[in-house]
Amino acid sequence: MINPEAKLIADLTKPAWAATREGYGKGLVVAGEKDERVVVLCADLTESTFSHLFKDKFPERFVQVGVAEQNLALVASGMANYGKIPFISSYATFSPGRNNEQIRTNISLNNVPVKIAGAHAGISVGPDGATHQALEDIALMRVQPNMTVVVPCDAIEAEKATIAIAGNGKPSYIRLGREKTPVFTTADTPFTVGKAETLRDGTDCAIIACGILVHEALLAAEELAGEGIQCMVINSHTIKPLDEQTIVAAAQKTGTVVSVEEHQVAGGLGSAVAEVLSRNNPAPQEFIGMQDRYGESGKAEELMHAFGLNREAIKLAVKKAISRKNNI
Repeated sequence: MINPEAKLIADLTKPAWAATREGYGKGLVVAGEKDERVVVLCADLTESTFSHLFKDKFPERFVQVGVAEQNLALVASGMANYGKIPFISSYATFSPGRNNEQIRTNISLNNVPVKIAGAHAGISVGPDGATHQALEDIALMRVQPNMTVVVPCDAIEAEKATIAIAGNGKPSYIRLGREKTPVFTTADTPFTVGKAETLRDGTDCAIIACGILVHEALLAAEELAGEGIQCMVINSHTIKPLDEQTIVAAAQKTGTVVSVEEHQVAGGLGSAVAEVLSRNNPAPQEFIGMQDRYGESGKAEELMHAFGLNREAIKLAVKKAISRKNNI
């Protein structure tokens, strides 16, 4: 059953829709109102990343760097060294994709509080095609020492995450989507960086998800319940630092895990979960994500279906994981 403490919307099948990048833009304004040290830099994608909301409110604290993502990271690192809290906004394929070396050397290595917003991430970018579908960005960011990595599940959580990382004093990456997706959390839904939230309880399998696929995981769990399979659903919005305690406890309770993400299965949430379980509580695990391949051009919904990033694929993975558990 749905965890009442999660304070989700009453009917998960009838959500409002908004892009997580919209929540990011709103969060920037709130963060800027709270702390005058917050500044925003963009690589010629102001409207696409919703950074224009901050620009309109605080034009004197906004810098348009232009199509120069390496400079975007370098300028921000310098500003952070002098006491500012810079957010850098671009598409995830370009930042952290194109400027990974500058992020590594000038932000992570120096441990300065630059916030990297990678928009239009995942296969759901759709018609932009494989070159613009960032599917490796979580792996790039979580491997870097000092870096916090957050993948919000909806627009409301994206706003909360943006405000939270503004004040954490650390290099941070927030992953955002292009398409409008279900908004199923509320203003009262708990959110703390580094703390995974159990949205649904269950004893047969733990579905550990991040990003826009958390909603699909919840719907899959509801449908599986009709077949007598009770799944726990965990929103692991923070990939780093990972909430190891919650994940290990879930594996101990259910005996099996399915990780769900809109990212390559190598190096992302699933890998992080597997690393934790291998050290603490080895358990059968199935991986929902991109299976070592690039995407294609198409409508977002078509691509999510074609690459098995939906509730039907999640349900099959749960049944496979439970079968493996029963055969041990």
